[in-house]
Amino acid sequence: MSAGRLIGRVVAGWAMWRLLGPRPAPRFTIGQERPPAPAGRTVLAGRHEFFVREAGPPAAPALLLIHGWAFDSLAAWHRVMPLLAERLRVTAIDLRAHGKTDRVRGRFEVEDLADDLEAALDALGAGRVAVVGYSLGGMVAQALARRHPARVERLVLAATAADPLPFPRPVMTVLLLGARALARFDPSGLPRLLHRYLVGRGAIPPEHSAWLWETLLDRDADLHHEAGFAMARFDSRPWVGRLGLPTLCIIPARDELIPPARQRATAALIPGARVVEIEGARHEAVFTHPGEVAAAILSFVGPVDAAESG
Repeated sequence: MSAGRLIGRVVAGWAMWRLLGPRPAPRFTIGQERPPAPAGRTVLAGRHEFFVREAGPPAAPALLLIHGWAFDSLAAWHRVMPLLAERLRVTAIDLRAHGKTDRVRGRFEVEDLADDLEAALDALGAGRVAVVGYSLGGMVAQALARRHPARVERLVLAATAADPLPFPRPVMTVLLLGARALARFDPSGLPRLLHRYLVGRGAIPPEHSAWLWETLLDRDADLHHEAGFAMARFDSRPWVGRLGLPTLCIIPARDELIPPARQRATAALIPGARVVEIEGARHEAVFTHPGEVAAAILSFVGPVDAAESG
């Protein structure tokens, strides 16, 4: 049998197994539990519902948390949010096609996600807020500040960049197309790899393993990759330096997904940007270094002094 025929049979066998066989799942230790989290609710903005979690004193300075790709707001912020809520009024909203927010079909851009958040904040009756964006959420935060400047008081960009791609755009497009094709055959493939990575590295404790697995599985494969394509098309380098906002860049020094050099280059584009590097942290710093992430945010977010507001 030729090598090509053998490979074809192996691929065909794998495809049939994924289409007809059981979905493999990790094994969980005894004593599984869900991490503590504030109760959530939905708000109607336009034709769609957005899922919102809120915590902290109602009269405290307002802070919006924007999660990254592959996670919802609880998964991304469940370790950081309680630390921030001691002093701030924190709001976290699931982006479209993530978590418990509506799945909105079709192509969309990072700017559409920013407009969604503006509409949701309006529905909540929110005023100006400090905005923290992690990974994809950092791109959304930049777009929100550009498109709705009256909404954003100050900006925190964590593990993100103005031009975030680790590879040229044509290469990223091919990679995303391939990943989407595989996800259509095996929707649990990427969640399984991500689950193994996060639990294996200790980013998620063993007792939260089952919760993480169910969270990662709760996605539409096509819409998940639409978010990836939107991220691949994003480039704020021509305008991020003109936002005119107090900005903090939190850079995981060992980030393997968005190169730290690109994050530093983004900070260099923003006049007066403050930079905090977290040594030893990878892209999942919000899981592994929540205290340092929260401390950096708390030291930056507060009343705007006269020099910054004028």
